[in-house]
Amino acid sequence: MVSLKDISKACGVSVATVSKALNDHSDISKETKERVREIAEQLGYHPNAAAQALKTNRTNNIGVLFVDEANSGLTHDYFSHVLDSFKKKAEQEGFDITFINGDKTRNNMSYLSHAIYRGFDGVVIACVDFSDPQVDELIKSNIPVVTIDHSFFNRISIMSDNIKGIKDLVTYIYEMGHRKIAYVHGYENTAVTQSRLASFYNTLQELGINVPDEYIVGSPYRDTEKAYEATKKLLDLPDPPTCILYPDDFAAFGGFNAVRERNLRIPEDISIAGYDGIELARRISPLMTTIVQDTDKIGRTAAAKLIDLINNPKGTLIEQIVIEGTLEKGESVGRIETVK
Repeated sequence: MVSLKDISKACGVSVATVSKALNDHSDISKETKERVREIAEQLGYHPNAAAQALKTNRTNNIGVLFVDEANSGLTHDYFSHVLDSFKKKAEQEGFDITFINGDKTRNNMSYLSHAIYRGFDGVVIACVDFSDPQVDELIKSNIPVVTIDHSFFNRISIMSDNIKGIKDLVTYIYEMGHRKIAYVHGYENTAVTQSRLASFYNTLQELGINVPDEYIVGSPYRDTEKAYEATKKLLDLPDPPTCILYPDDFAAFGGFNAVRERNLRIPEDISIAGYDGIELARRISPLMTTIVQDTDKIGRTAAAKLIDLINNPKGTLIEQIVIEGTLEKGESVGRIETVK
């Protein structure tokens, strides 16, 4: 590795001068700085990260806590796009990202211990069991933290507008003539699930629609098999729904399978709507009616706010930022005659 001593020899100046030139000290002339930097580049010099961290008390490294209980990892359609956007923005600002080890069977380190061990300047929590005591420990620490799709007191959070998303989706389905609307909602007791379910009930109440209890079924996110079973139960009801909502587009594929297994047509015989706006949902036939979440903006905003918090901890507002999605009308919700 090229050292400061190597550069000093090539430039014919002291090691101290080289160090000051590379760190842009005011007592070094512009010409000397330019010459030292040019020689350093020619020799292939790269600052030692560990030495830089000791000097600046910064590692320019951000930790990512992502623990998906469904074990889909970075194949998770929603979070993979959010994290890709987060990564691009962080790298543009000169930061690297490192995943915090979520496999508790492999080491005895807590999330906070791992973050301290790695010297992270900050941490983004994108997906995890937010009721985990280890998460609470990390949230209460002095490390800058931004959360995605979950809010904590005194921490910045970036939220997709799940309330408006469901309201827009249900309102559109209502405008298409549907009055018997079922919801296979996310099974996990999360802020996302609670917001969407409450918005579903609230929107239909405002529209004057009563929702039978049997129209509401819990099913895990991104689980096509459970969604398939839930759909069969709904279709077997004495008075089945004319439209079924699913917790996400991926789970809705299970609904597609159950409907087609009975030789029913979508949307002529029954309508289906998803959530997320994943790429595959916009390539199938019929195109899925869904809410397209702005994963690019969510990821970029999370990175920008976390970096602001790292660079300016006293002056950065602690706030909840809500980012709207967009209704994709698609083709899987058909128009039916409204029953008076």
